[in-house]
Amino acid sequence: MPLSAESNSVPAPNYLELTRIWSRLYRYNHLASIVGWDRNAMMPPKGNEARAAAEAELNALIHRTRTDPQLTQWLQAAEQEKLDDIARANLREIRRDWRDANALPESLVEAKTLAGARCEHAWRSQRAANDWKGFLSNFREVVKLAREEAQLLADDTGLSRYDALMDRFEPGVRAADIDRIFDDVKQWLPGLISSVQVRQENEQANEPVIVPQGPFAVTAQRALNQEVMTLLGFDFSAGRLDESTHPFSGGVPEDVRLTTRYHEGDFARSLLGTIHETGHARYEQNLPRDWLGQPVGTARSYGLHESQSLSFEMQLARSRPFVGLLAPLLKKHFGDQPAFKPDNLHRLWTRVKPGFIRVDADEVTYPAHVILRYEIERPLVEGDIEPDDIPALWDEKMQSLLGLDTRGNYRDGCLQDVHWTEGAFGYFPSYTLGAMYAAQWFAAMRRTQPGLDAQIAAGDLKPVFEWLRTNIWSQASLWETPELVRRASGEALNPLWFREHLERRYRKNND
Repeated sequence: MPLSAESNSVPAPNYLELTRIWSRLYRYNHLASIVGWDRNAMMPPKGNEARAAAEAELNALIHRTRTDPQLTQWLQAAEQEKLDDIARANLREIRRDWRDANALPESLVEAKTLAGARCEHAWRSQRAANDWKGFLSNFREVVKLAREEAQLLADDTGLSRYDALMDRFEPGVRAADIDRIFDDVKQWLPGLISSVQVRQENEQANEPVIVPQGPFAVTAQRALNQEVMTLLGFDFSAGRLDESTHPFSGGVPEDVRLTTRYHEGDFARSLLGTIHETGHARYEQNLPRDWLGQPVGTARSYGLHESQSLSFEMQLARSRPFVGLLAPLLKKHFGDQPAFKPDNLHRLWTRVKPGFIRVDADEVTYPAHVILRYEIERPLVEGDIEPDDIPALWDEKMQSLLGLDTRGNYRDGCLQDVHWTEGAFGYFPSYTLGAMYAAQWFAAMRRTQPGLDAQIAAGDLKPVFEWLRTNIWSQASLWETPELVRRASGEALNPLWFREHLERRYRKNND
């Protein structure tokens, strides 16, 4: 279905002018995305200042294009033109993007880009050195600019500072929604963590979990990752896998860039991280090509994006049927050992043990990591706490939520994530929203396909991919989030599906 005014109707010149401008913006953002990927994956250290300046200049150009005064007239006139449903949805997303841009001055866009690039670049070595004090020298400026940005967006939308930032990642979601969801999770999660640990300790006494013995050569890990990505349908003619300090997915649908990081003592970190990023990539690679270059053709929200990565990493990759597919691949690339038996791998990858690092967390304790960050970044943006307060709050919440002591351990504590270095406040709730959506997707799949797990075990992943393509990937931003979720699964977001999934897999041992 093309993006156009209705056929057999009077032409819509104002809408078409808008699509022309947003096609240009898509190409600018293509460049910005690849430049950002290069900064994180390939750029030599001494290139950072020049790269930051170039990115700031490019972002200023993008901002000037999004705020051209002529757009106001075209937007007003386009609302009166006769458009089909797809074009009307695209106009809705264009207006949203235009309004966001017009709330901010170009000088702030440039300053935020520079501050984020400097903070992120320095963080790479500061984290390794456990240097919180050194990190603060750049981070204070990032927070200052993020607050300015949040206030301007709040003034324009009437939202709170934090809601105004979160709305960029999760359109329509508010802190009150997140509070309600997270308060419920905090009621049942500690009991689930405790009971699962007790059950697994008892099982360990009878049937010990065998840990794979390394080292695992990086070359072998890379080959394994690429073979698993192929199994999961990644198109290497439209993307690639590289390395970075923090794994991420970037690029554009025609050229998706993934990164991972390798540990010779533990191949699973890289493998599962790569599977996670492949979920993001499949979403991007399967967005509707007829809508490419327009806002309606982009992923709907970051929570929905995370639902794809977590559908791959958590719902699929850690399931017993899929582990059976991975076991022979591990033997192929690393040689045979008892730890690679499917039942052992499944027990290993579903073992619940609170840990310091979010990206390495098991599926059950992961929400606690997200809640911790949300409960710090929200008051930070609102001005209720300062950057200097973060370590003490982190230590307190890590002890309360997971029973771990992080005092003085900034590297594995408040310095572990890249998000805050670049001012990406409001993102973290998307991870747990994504886990909840993913559980809801697989519940819907199993209702319509009772034999799904048997098909996966037999190596047939097509039913999973076809369901996601039909219900999520092909829909892009045609619908606002609640409507997309209802159409895909038959109901609005229902966190009970997430709890039921965890209960089934970890308490009932039925997955």
